[in-house]
Formats: sequence, C-alpha cells, structure tokens
Amino acid sequence: MNFLRGVMGGQSAGPQHTEAETIQKLCDRVASSTLLDDRRNAVRALKSLSKKYRLEVGSQAMEHLIRVLQTDRSDSEIIGYALDTLYNIISNDEEEEVEENSARQSEDLGSQFTEIFIKQQENVTLLLSLLEEFDFHVRWPGVKLLTSLLKHLGPQVQQIILVSPMGVSRLMDLLADSREVIRNDGVLLLQALTRSNGAIQKIVAFENAFERLLDIITEEGNSDGGIVVEDCLILLQNLLKNNNSNQNFFKEGSYIQRMKPWFEVGDENSGWSAQKVTNLHLMLQLVRVLVSPTNPPGATSSCQKAMFQCGLLQQLCTILMATGVPADILTETINTVSEVIRGCQVNQDYFASVNAPSNPPRPAIVVLLMSMVNERQPFVLRCAVLYCFQCFLYKNQKGQGEIVSTLLPSTIDATGNSVSAGQLLCGGLFSTDSLSNWCAAVALAHALQENAIQKEQLLRVQLATSIGNPPVSLLQQCTNILSQGSKIQTRVGLLILLCTWLSNCPIAVTHFLHNSANVPFLTGQIAENLGEEEQLVQGLCALLLGISIYFNDNSLENYMKEKLKQLIEKRIGKENFIEKLGFISKHELYSRASQKPQPNFPSPEYMIFDHEFTKLVKELEGAITKAIYKSSEEDKKEEEEKKTLEQHDSIVTHYKNVIREQDLQLEELKQQISTLKCQNEQLQTAVTQQASQIQQHKDQYNLLKVQLGKDNQHQGSHSNGAQMNGIQPEEIGRLREEIEELKSNQDLLRSQLAEKDSLIENLKSSQTSPDTNETTASARDSEQVAELKQELATLKSQLKSQSVEITKLQTEKQELVQKMEAFAQSVPVPGESETVLAAKTTDLEGRLSALLQETKELKNEIKALSEERTTIKEQLDSSNSTIVILQNEKNQLEVNITDSKKEQDDLLVLLADQDQKILSLKNKLKELGHSDEEEDELESVDQDDEDDEDEDHDRGQGDV
Repeated sequence: MNFLRGVMGGQSAGPQHTEAETIQKLCDRVASSTLLDDRRNAVRALKSLSKKYRLEVGSQAMEHLIRVLQTDRSDSEIIGYALDTLYNIISNDEEEEVEENSARQSEDLGSQFTEIFIKQQENVTLLLSLLEEFDFHVRWPGVKLLTSLLKHLGPQVQQIILVSPMGVSRLMDLLADSREVIRNDGVLLLQALTRSNGAIQKIVAFENAFERLLDIITEEGNSDGGIVVEDCLILLQNLLKNNNSNQNFFKEGSYIQRMKPWFEVGDENSGWSAQKVTNLHLMLQLVRVLVSPTNPPGATSSCQKAMFQCGLLQQLCTILMATGVPADILTETINTVSEVIRGCQVNQDYFASVNAPSNPPRPAIVVLLMSMVNERQPFVLRCAVLYCFQCFLYKNQKGQGEIVSTLLPSTIDATGNSVSAGQLLCGGLFSTDSLSNWCAAVALAHALQENAIQKEQLLRVQLATSIGNPPVSLLQQCTNILSQGSKIQTRVGLLILLCTWLSNCPIAVTHFLHNSANVPFLTGQIAENLGEEEQLVQGLCALLLGISIYFNDNSLENYMKEKLKQLIEKRIGKENFIEKLGFISKHELYSRASQKPQPNFPSPEYMIFDHEFTKLVKELEGAITKAIYKSSEEDKKEEEEKKTLEQHDSIVTHYKNVIREQDLQLEELKQQISTLKCQNEQLQTAVTQQASQIQQHKDQYNLLKVQLGKDNQHQGSHSNGAQMNGIQPEEIGRLREEIEELKSNQDLLRSQLAEKDSLIENLKSSQTSPDTNETTASARDSEQVAELKQELATLKSQLKSQSVEITKLQTEKQELVQKMEAFAQSVPVPGESETVLAAKTTDLEGRLSALLQETKELKNEIKALSEERTTIKEQLDSSNSTIVILQNEKNQLEVNITDSKKEQDDLLVLLADQDQKILSLKNKLKELGHSDEEEDELESVDQDDEDDEDEDHDRGQGDV
C-alpha cells in the first residue's frame, strides 16, 4: 500500500501518469481480489481520489463500482463507499471557488458520467433497490447519488423511474424515515424528481405526499421553521403548479384548511428572520398557485370558496392590515389577497367590509388606494395595490357601483372628515405624478369595465376647477388635460380611460362629441408626423376616434358616422388612419401586458398597457377597421339589418316566453293528471276493499243465520222449526237483495256525485239558476248515510243482546258450579244399607257427569258467543270505517272534478239506459202479478218474522 501513501500523503511531485496507474491498480484489485477486505480498501481508496481526479476515476472505475453494487450487497460498508465514489464522480459540488470555464467543464463532465451511468437502465433500477436498505451508510449516499443524476439528466432519469416497478413508491418511503438527514435529502430528491413531469407529480400526490409534507411543516414550526420548511414548500409548488388533478385532490382532501395556521403571524415588529420571510413568501406563492387566473375557472372558484370558509382569507387580511410586516411580504400578501378575491362575489364582499385598525376605522380599499397614489411608496407595492383593486372590481358590478357612487354629488361627504375611494382616484388622476395619473386612470377604467350603467352614472360627476368658475364634468376635464400635452404616461392612462368609458356606451360618445374641440384635437394628433415615442399616443387617439364612430347613434347632426368618416378621409386618409391604429398592437409592451392580468413591470417607464385594455383593443380593432371602410349605403343596410334582427329577436323572445308559459301550463296539467290518477287508483282500491268487506259481512251474516236456525230448531218445537225453515230462505234472499242494493246505492252515489259536480260546473259557466238535481243528489246521499246508520244501530243492538246472553250463561255456570260443590260435599248417612249407599253413589256419579257435560257445553257456547261478539265488533268498526271512507270519497269527488263534456254525455246516456231497464223490470213484475204494495207487505212480514225469530231465540237461551 506504499503507492496509496504516496497519493494520499499530499505529494504533488511526480509525473501525471502516476495517478492514472494508481487508479488502474485499484480498479484491478476491485475486479480481481477475492477477499472482501481488499476490495473494500480499494473502493475506499478510490473514494478518496474521486474528488480530485474525477475524470480518471470515472472513466476507469465506474464499471467496477457498478459491479460492486451488484455483487457485494451483503456488505453495507463497501456499498456505501461505492455510492459515495459514484456521487463524487457525477456531482458538481465543489467546496472551493472555481472559475467560470472550470465550472462549465465540471458540469459537462457530470452530465457525461450521468449519461454513461443511465445508459443501462438496470443501473437506475439497482440504485432504487438499494434505497430500500435501512442502513444509513447505504441509504444516504444512494439518495444523494440519485438526486445528482436527476439534476444532470432529469427527463431521462424520470422516465426510467416512471417505468420501474414501484419506483416512485420506494422514494416516497424516504419521507417517513426517522433520520432527519435522510428525510430532508429525500425532500430534495423528490423536488428534482417532480420537476416538469405531470405523471410523476400525480403518482407522488396519490402516495400521500401532501399529508406527509404538511406534517413535516407543522413539526418544524410552520413559517418559523428552518430550511426544511422551505424545501417542503418548493416540493408542494412542484406538485400543484399547472397540475389541475393534484389541485383538485389537494382541495378535496381538506388540505387547504391546514394552511391557515401558516399565516398566524403576530403583530410584533421583531422576529422576522430571513428564513421566516422566505418561508412565508413561499407559502403565499403556494396559495396563489391554487387560485391562479390561469387555472380552470371552476377549480379556482372552488378553492376561493374553501379559503373563505376555513378562514384563510380572513387571516391574510389580518396580515394585510398588521403593522411591522416587511415590505416584500406585504406586497406578496396583497397579490395573494387579490387572486383569492378575483371574480368571487362572496370574497369580494368580505374584502369590502374589511377595515384598517385606525381611528376612525377606514376601509381597507381606501387605505390601499392611499398607497397607490402616493409617489413615495415602493413601485412594486403600488403595482400590487392596483392589481388588488382590479381584482376587487373584476366581475363585481356591485363593487363598481360602490366606487362610482363615491364620486357622485349626492354621496360626497360635505364635512371632508373622511376620504373616499372616488376622491383618492380623482386626486391621483389630476396629480403631478405621471405614475399616479396612469394608475388612477386604469383603476377608474376597471370601475367601468363591462358596466354600461356606471358609464352613464360617471357622466354626472362634476369637478370644481377653481373658485368662481363653473364646475366641469369629469369627461371634459380628462379631455382638457389630454389636450394640454402632459407626459406620455399620463396621456396614455387618460386615453385608456376614455376608450373604456366610450366603448359600448352611445350616450358617453354623444357627450364626448358634444364638445366641439375634441374631434379636431384627435384628428390633429393622428395626422401629425411625430416621433416613435408619440406613435402610441397617435394609435390610442385613432382608437378613441374609431370608437366615437363605431358606437355613434347619429344623435348629433354635425358628428354623424358618415360625416366623421368623411373627415377622416379628407384630413388623415383611411390607410393612414388604419396604420396609426395598428401602432397599438405592434407596440413591444402590448404583448407582454396581454399575457397575465397582474401588472408586473420592471420599472415605472414600462407601465403603459393594462391587461383588460389589451382585450378591448383586440375586440375593437377589426370592427373599427370595417366600420371605416364601409360606405353610407352599407351603414344604412347594416342599421336596417340590425333593426330587422332586433325585431326578429323581439318576436323570437315573445314566442319563447309564450312557449315557456305553455310549458309551465303543461307541467301543471301533467301534475294535475298524475294527482288525479293517484286519486282514482286510491278510489278504486277503496271500492274494491268495500266490496270485499260487504262480501265478508254477507258471508258472516249468512253463517250467523244458519247457526241461529240450527239452535232454534234443536231447542224449539217442530212447528217453530218448520216455521224457521220456511222463513230462512226468504230472509237470506232479502239480505242478499239488501247487500246488492247497498252496492248499487254506492255506485249510484258516485254517479250522483259526478252528476252533481258537473251540474255545478255548468251552473258556474252559464250563471243560470241553481240546479234541483243537486238538491236531489244531496237528499239521496243523506238517505244512503241514514240507511248505513240504521244498519249500524241494528248491529249495535245485536251486540247488546249477545252481551246479555253471555251474562246469563255466566250466571248459570256459577249456579252449576255451586251445585257440583254441594254434591261433592254430601256424606252417606250411617245405618243405611250398602245397597242404598251404592244406589245413591251411582245416582250422584250420574248427576255429576251430567252436570260436567252440561258445564262443558255451556263453556263451548260461551266461547262461541264471545267469538260472535268479537266478529260483530269488527263488523261495527268496519261499518264505521266504511262510512268514513264514503264521506271522504264524497268530499274528494266534490273537490277534484276534471270530467270532460264527452264523459258527461256518456254518463247521461248510461243513466237513461239504466232507467229504461228499471222500468222494464217493473213492468215484468207487474205482469207477474206483484204490486208495490204487496212487495211492501212482504217486506213488513219478513221484518216481523225476523223479530219473532229473535224473540224465540232469546226465549230458548233463557231456558238453557
């Protein structure tokens, strides 16, 4: 090992080939030595040489080191040395400062060795398998090596890991390692792994990365934590930025709620370390990633609502109004609040209600506008306030109205104790600072964006220029300042405001053209040949004049569309006008402002265009060009077509309303039909149940009559039995007729109710005298109810008689029991002969058996009568329910009548046929020799016989 001492002893003398030969000998020993200790010592020596001689060690030893990883996995020490050596070869980390050329060569060398290593994909797979080892000396260098590979050739290594089985899952286990060094380097590894790869980002997110990272941030102390928190926040940004799937997963996993404690920052002036500022800055950026305007609108809206519901927005507003917050954190907080409230009505309303902790309290919007129009504030802070104001007014017509109302005469505070947002905007609009002019003009333009009502309201604003002079409108004052030739930034801001104000508002165009000096000023500005700096102003003047033509309603005779176009053609020329109009979109700052809503400029000189204004220019440039080249005839045709289209649209709208009303009526009728069908089904069910109940009553009644007839035949005489046999069939027939009559009465009752309700409808429509049939139907209904009540009374009387009989039987039973006890207690008299005693005993036994038999029969009779009583009670209950059902049917039929005229005619025809059949049957009865009086006499005889039968039955039961 003398050659090792020479190399490691620090001797720099000697030829260069000595190091190469030493490395070659070490590689031969690693490849050929059979002893593990020798191979381990050789790899350790290569590790010590690898930092200083990267090229030599990498070119000669990489293959041998990879073979060591494959064959010597049982020895963690040699594996650790091999991984450290590979890391030194591939990594560009150097402690000493190096020159730029040297650093570039080192980076190229690392990329070349990385390419050699990953050329065989099995090497990366082998490295992933080594990360499963828990040994610190294997796992930690393995993590560092894989991180270095990803830094050099990230996309290629990402693809290999992606196709490797369980590759990403193995790396996720690093976050759960109890050793902080490995866990922290694991976070750095995942940072490099998830950079610009959506597929790996999704896998990592679904491997519970959000939960683990948020736990680490909480354990480290949130914003007060160290660099580990910073690394975790960067990894979270990699997972969420431009990844809609992960953003949705983050929201649905309720992880937004866990972000609230991050922003619980105290109000103290101290305690803002550089690391804390960095952490909080990244946390605010992470919130902005979730609500970025470039995200899908639905995802952004749901995240905004979640942030308001969990109190995150309230916490951000607390930081916004706190004291002692560093300027960069305050600026980023304003930008974050801006995007959290942008386009979300609930959040915008809450922000409007936030007050600054001052005396008296002022709205947060007013306090922010004070900073925007204050030229002593930092430029980035003023840009952030402008962005916040724009986001507050974005799709917020309520907020736009509140801002404009502070400029109207009726709402201005006469005392001057409080400053409103409108006063601040007017002060900034007419101040000497050009940046304040531009910011105030753009802010006021956003208060008018896509809101024709506020554009008309702003025409009412009057400004007092000086004492003794009449007030001037805001529109006129803007044009006056524009004509005075102020700074370019001021004029650009005023032209942006005027273009936004006049677009889609013919009334504002009329007010603008009413001032005779405006059109000559615009044409003069456009026609002049000025320098490149003034070309943008010329283009904006051309746009303003084009808007005055395009949205002109021809209400002013001197400034009609055709006259303005003739003026352009004479003084400017159409081609020259269109060329000047194109200066806007060709400006170098136009495309930059059109990319993002946030005004992000390196310096105030670049603050020229607004994002929403670029959209307006894109929308109007082509339309104005077409309007300039159109002839008067084409304009007339277009106006006629517009009128025709408006008439057509009004007709279509009218028919749409008619169809909508008819649809509503159809829906209501369908609902009524479905309701009536349900009611009809219920009525049919009730009728079926009633028919079955009537049939049960009929069977039970017949059974009772048969039982009563047998009992009377057994206990009475033969003559009475013969009489019962003679009457019973007639009674059964009469009962059947009564049941049939009840059923027919029920049907008749329903038909009469329908007839009555149809007659009521006819009376309502024709307003004639009341119908007598209704009274007749009501009388018939009352008769039917009376008959049912009479039947109920009959059943009640029968129940009462049965109860009396049961009471009698119970009394007789008690008497028999007493007799049995008397017989049982009788004792034979002394001196009597055995024969007499035997005869008495036999007599007593016979009488006792007879009494027992009689008692048994009485028990059976009592049981039968109890059952009859229960049956009769059920009949009584069913009769009561039948009456209630009939009454409910009547009420429902009275309320819900939808029979058509055709159905009424059919019912009348059926009733006529029924009457005809009844007359024919009566005639047949008369022909057979039966008269109505005879039928009545027969019915009375039947009733008397039935009463006699009941009396005989009672008398027979009494004998028993």
